[in-house]
Amino acid sequence: MNNFQDKANFIWQVADDILRGTFKRHEYGDVTLPFVVLRRLDCVLEDKKDAVIDTYKKFKDELPDPSPVIFKAANDLNFYNTSFYDLRRLAQDAGNIELNFNNYINGYSKNVREIIDNFQIDKIITKLAKNDLLFMMVDKFTEIDLHPNLVKNHEMGYIFEELLRRFSEMSNQTAGEHYTPREVIRLMVNLLFAEHKEELKGKGIIRTVYDPACGTGGMLTIAKDHIHKNINPDIEIVMYGQESNEQTYAIAKSDVLIMGENADNIRLGSSFSRDGFQGHKFNFMLSNPPFGVSWKKEQEFIKNEANDPYGRFHAGLPRVSDGAMMFLQHMISKMEPSGGRIAIIHNGSPLFTGDAGSGESSIRKWIIENDWLEAIVALPTELFFNTGIATYVWIVTNRKPDKRKGKVQLINAAGFFEKMRKSLGNKRNFIADEQIQEITSMYTGFTEGENCKIFDNDDFGYTKLTVERPLFEDGKMAKDKKGKPKPDTSLRDYEKVPLKKNVDDYFKREVKPHIPDAWMDRKKDKVGYEINFTKYFYKYQPLRPLGEIKADILALEKVTEGLLRGILV
Repeated sequence: MNNFQDKANFIWQVADDILRGTFKRHEYGDVTLPFVVLRRLDCVLEDKKDAVIDTYKKFKDELPDPSPVIFKAANDLNFYNTSFYDLRRLAQDAGNIELNFNNYINGYSKNVREIIDNFQIDKIITKLAKNDLLFMMVDKFTEIDLHPNLVKNHEMGYIFEELLRRFSEMSNQTAGEHYTPREVIRLMVNLLFAEHKEELKGKGIIRTVYDPACGTGGMLTIAKDHIHKNINPDIEIVMYGQESNEQTYAIAKSDVLIMGENADNIRLGSSFSRDGFQGHKFNFMLSNPPFGVSWKKEQEFIKNEANDPYGRFHAGLPRVSDGAMMFLQHMISKMEPSGGRIAIIHNGSPLFTGDAGSGESSIRKWIIENDWLEAIVALPTELFFNTGIATYVWIVTNRKPDKRKGKVQLINAAGFFEKMRKSLGNKRNFIADEQIQEITSMYTGFTEGENCKIFDNDDFGYTKLTVERPLFEDGKMAKDKKGKPKPDTSLRDYEKVPLKKNVDDYFKREVKPHIPDAWMDRKKDKVGYEINFTKYFYKYQPLRPLGEIKADILALEKVTEGLLRGILV
């Protein structure tokens, strides 16, 4: 089983073979994922197991806290297990499996026990043991080797995400609960660092990377690997992440722990109402927050913060049914003042949802008028495991290069993909490495072409103009007590006037010739922003010749006649 897909299939089959009939199908993930984590931890600790146990026995009664010497015995790993047992040794004593398993779990260092607790493993073990399934699970998991020498971190990420995809499908989770394919992360990382490599070179440099919806931690680890392999192997990259789902949080934290990183930098809870990094600023941020996820449960907290002019959400609040743009506001609040960069995935909604004055439009206005929006890249559809919808990568920064100041670059990469040989859920397409390079080259080239457009910031802005028409009563213009025309609200209309156009000139040219007695109510002016990606890259498709259409219709008629004859005979 060298292929990550083979390993994912094996684990999936173990779950299906052993748990069927005792657990509901939507519970398979809850039971199986902690065993995957435990097996990986075991594989890391295996060759240090006996040294750790001997050290623990020697110093447990001599030192008030023997942890430092135990960590040293574990070759300075960030975790250890002082129990005699691991999954392999547990499988040698079927008769005492539950007792020994609890001893095994309690032998882990505090940081691992905190991870395991998030899987609510006590309940799982009790139910498995009660149904004589615990030994079977332990025994089967000893057959798979998940040591980092054999299964690299990015491969382990694939395994977790493939399992999560399958388990989420069984749970009927919404399309918003998705996981980010590795090639999409590599593209985001390329765009984030492509023009900033020089400032990352040298010794003694420390940079931070943060993801406020980190899932299993894939974006963080891939960003770090990319910098070390392609930019500077000597730079210190410190990873930070927050995740609200207990399962994926536990997976991310265990993976960071195995990498030898500070697992305390992965924190549990909602980034909106329980900001785990309040006051922190970061150099680089990446995220793929859930699409279309409601923030209704946190509404009171968020609205209170939105009323604070120094709060994260003061620019505006999107509709309660979709909190995607709030993740972006949250990340903007954490940009390092000396220069922070963000790559975030959104669906199409944040581009254009909401009229002038709405929360969404106000957020776009705030971002664009502050000159933070650097680029947006339209991705191919059917890239994600649990949804086939159109998605976009936004690049946001508080320190644009001079050539980009006052500009926004739009890249249409919707056609840059290859078909997969075999679909994975809704994922039927992938972006090849060569295509990642092509898209990155378009971004760094900063030159207009078929799939690249460059706009001024205010090209996306407009004034929502209120146009009033008079009310006529008995053939005469109705007037109020002051002799002014009464506005008839049923005939009120609105015009979107681009910011680059003079409102008075527009009104005279576009409205007056058609409605001579109309007037503007400029007190009701509202400025809005929207990004109509489809319009900017629209390609006119000429209508087919009438002769071709007629021939097709006649051919269809012949087929229909033949079918009818066949039915009637």
